[in-house]
Amino acid sequence: MALAFTTMRFLIPANAVAQDEKVSTAAGRDNKAAAAATAVEETNIRDEEPPVIFSFNEFFLPKTLRIDYLLAGDSKSEVAYFVQMKEEPHWGGPRKNLIDPFGFGTYRYSVNDSASNTLLFRRGFSTLFQEWKGTEEAKTIRRSWPMTAVMPYPKRVIRFTIERRSYETNEFELLFERFVNPADYFISRTKVTRYKTDTLRFSGDPGNHVDIAFLAEGYTPQEMEKFRADAGRIASYFLSVDPYSSFDSAFNFYAVESPSEESGVTIPGNDIYVNTNIHSSFYTFDMDRYLTSSDTKSMYDIAANAPYDLLFVLVNSKRYGGGGFYNHYGQGTVDHELSEIVAIHEFGHEFAGLADEYYTAQVTYSDFYNLKFEPWEPNITTNVNFESKWKNMISQETPIPTPREEQYKGVTGMFEGGGYLAKGIYSPVMDCRMKSNEAPGFCPACSEAIRRMILFYTDK
Repeated sequence: MALAFTTMRFLIPANAVAQDEKVSTAAGRDNKAAAAATAVEETNIRDEEPPVIFSFNEFFLPKTLRIDYLLAGDSKSEVAYFVQMKEEPHWGGPRKNLIDPFGFGTYRYSVNDSASNTLLFRRGFSTLFQEWKGTEEAKTIRRSWPMTAVMPYPKRVIRFTIERRSYETNEFELLFERFVNPADYFISRTKVTRYKTDTLRFSGDPGNHVDIAFLAEGYTPQEMEKFRADAGRIASYFLSVDPYSSFDSAFNFYAVESPSEESGVTIPGNDIYVNTNIHSSFYTFDMDRYLTSSDTKSMYDIAANAPYDLLFVLVNSKRYGGGGFYNHYGQGTVDHELSEIVAIHEFGHEFAGLADEYYTAQVTYSDFYNLKFEPWEPNITTNVNFESKWKNMISQETPIPTPREEQYKGVTGMFEGGGYLAKGIYSPVMDCRMKSNEAPGFCPACSEAIRRMILFYTDK
C-alpha cells in the first residue's frame, strides 16, 4: 500500500542525549562513574530543558531499520551482542512522537545523530530475559535471548545505544553502542518473505494510528480461514473494552497469514512438541500457563509484511495462557473460554507497560522489584514517589494505604499487594483486568495509561 508522508515539525529535549561510552556489562560497574558518564532519567520524570526543533523528513525515511542483537548473561551479569541489521519496507510508527516521554521499561534503546549528538528516537522496553535473571537457573548457567530494535530508517550516520535500568540504583547504564551508517552495505536489503496480509480494520494513515499486526502461530495453510476469523474476533474484543472503545477510530489491525508445518503449540509438560513457525511453547520457566517464544527474529520477519507499531502472536490452541512484554511482543491462545480476556491482559503489558497487579499466584522468578525505588509501571507503587502515579485520582475520604475491605470495593485507593508481592507494593483497586479474569475491566490508573499511550502513537 502506497502511503503519503508529510513533513512534520516537532520538539525534543535538547539535553536528552546518551553520553559516549564503550560496550560494557551492567555488572560490576562503578556507579559514581556511570552516573557522571551516562544521562540518567528518573522514572516518569520529563525533561524540562529547552527543546530542539526538527522534522521527521530531515533525519529519517519512511521505512524501518531493524537491529537484531542478543541479551546474554546470568543472575549477576549482562551483556548485549550485535547480530545483524536489516532494512524493511514499512514504518508504521509515529512521525512526530519519536521520543518516548514516559520513562517506562527496564531497558531502552536510543538513536542519536552522530554529528550533533541530538537525540532523534527512543523507546523503552522489557524482556523475557530480565525475568529469567530472577530464576534459580540463572544462578547456575548463562543464557542468551534474541532481541530486536526497530526505528525509522536514518538518512545520516547515527549512534545506536542500548541501556539497562540498574536494580541497585534505578539509573540507566550502557550495555551497547554502535555507530550505523545507513549506506553500509552490511545492512541487509533482502526482500521480506511475503505472507498474505489481511487488513482487518483500516482507520487511516499508519503514521498517526495505532497499528497492530496479528501473527498466525500454529495454524497450517489449511487453517488460515480460522486464523482470519480468530484475529477479527480478538480485534473486535479489544475495541469493545474501555478505554480502547473510546478510540476505535485510532486503530488499524492486520492479520499476517504465517503458516506452520503443524497445528497447535508445544507443551513440554505434556510431552507435546509441535513444529510451528515462531516456536512458541508453554512451560516457560517450568510454569504450565506461561506461553512465550524466544524466536523474536521470526516474529519480526513475519511482522515486516505490515506497517506495525505492535505485533501480537495468536496461538492456535484451546489451552489457557499467554505472555506480554512492553514494546517487545505479546501473545495468547485463541480457543480457551478466557482467551479474549487473557489477550487484552497481555496486550496491556505490551502496549501500555502495565504491571501485573496480582500477588498470590505462582511465579518462578524473585526479587523482580527493588522496593527502595518507585517502579516504572504506571499501575503499581512502592509509595516512594506516589505523587507520580494515580494519587490525584483518590478522593480525600479514602485512606492511604487503603484496606482491602468490602466497603472499598470499586474504589480507587492504594491497596497493598501487587507486582507479585503481598507486601511493599500497592495497586489502585481491589480488582482489575491486570489482576484477575473476574474483574469488570481496567482500573482508572490502567485506563489512563492506555489512553496516554494511544495519544502518543496517534501523534497527539
